[in-house]
Amino acid sequence: MCTHQPPCPEAQAADHEAARLTAYHPGQGWGRRCNGVLLFEDTGELLPDGQVTAPHRPSTTSA
Repeated sequence: MCTHQPPCPEAQAADHEAARLTAYHPGQGWGRRCNGVLLFEDTGELLPDGQVTAPHRPSTTSA
């Protein structure tokens, strides 16, 4: 699916969030990465095989 060089990580890869956005609809609250992962504004994801990743906002820490 990905034509980028180097290719973006596959949807099942641990670093799949590094894939580039190919569609982005902020008004609707979603985007699609070139590996087929749908990303939602709450940071939840829907993988191409139907698996759901719960929202996972990074925690903020102060030094």
